[in-house]
Amino acid sequence: MSGMHLALLLPTEVLVDADGVTKLVAEAQDGYFCLLPRHVDFVAALVPGILSFWLGEREQVLAVDEGTLVKCGREVRISCPHAVIGASLEALQGTMKQVFGEQDEEQQQALGALARLEAGVLRRFMEFEERKA
Repeated sequence: MSGMHLALLLPTEVLVDADGVTKLVAEAQDGYFCLLPRHVDFVAALVPGILSFWLGEREQVLAVDEGTLVKCGREVRISCPHAVIGASLEALQGTMKQVFGEQDEEQQQALGALARLEAGVLRRFMEFEERKA
């Protein structure tokens, strides 16, 4: 089959496993770039943003967190901690707000738990120091 094979890997799942990708546009630290099937092999550090790829004439869009893209031959592998796929930019925007909003809430809960843990350790340390004195 002509085109590239694209795999977008998240820590817990394979979000995209597509064969026949004819074009891919992503953003690296020094700006946007385009990959076509016969381009040279390379590695790029991705920044948070929009990644587009084409299966024939049909465009697919994803929002990706920072990550790494590796192209070797016709294989393109992308690894990132978070990504969301959408049918269009408008649909993607709504999905991003929902998913990243949930992640923000989970982060806030985790930070709160960490703060409580640190406060408990400090309190016990102070009690220990008072007993020593």
